[in-house]
Amino acid sequence: MNARLIDRDAAETYATWFKALSDPTRVQILNLLAVADGPMTVGEIVDRTKVGQSTVSHHLKILSDVRFVFRERQGTSAHYTVNVACVACFPSAADAVMGRPAPTA
Repeated sequence: MNARLIDRDAAETYATWFKALSDPTRVQILNLLAVADGPMTVGEIVDRTKVGQSTVSHHLKILSDVRFVFRERQGTSAHYTVNVACVACFPSAADAVMGRPAPTA
C-alpha cells in the first residue's frame, strides 16, 4: 500500500474548513458572496438570505475565522467578500483526505 497519511496540521486545517461548511446557511452565504458583483454588507446578506442579522453575523465570523471570507471596514459598516485563493484550495483538501493526488494546474 502506497497511501500516505496526511500530516496532522493539514488534517486540522481541513477539519476546520469542513466544519465551517457543515451548516447550510454558511454554504448559502458563501455562495451568495461568490456570485455577488462586489462586496456585501451584513444587511444585504440578511435581505438575500432571509436569515436574521445576528445569525448572519455569527456565520460570517465562522467563515472569516477559516479565511473563506474577507471583512473590510468602511466607516461604520463592514463589507464581506470571498477569499478566492482560500476557497480554491477546498477541492484539493477533499482530494487529499480521500487519498487522491491534488489536481495540477
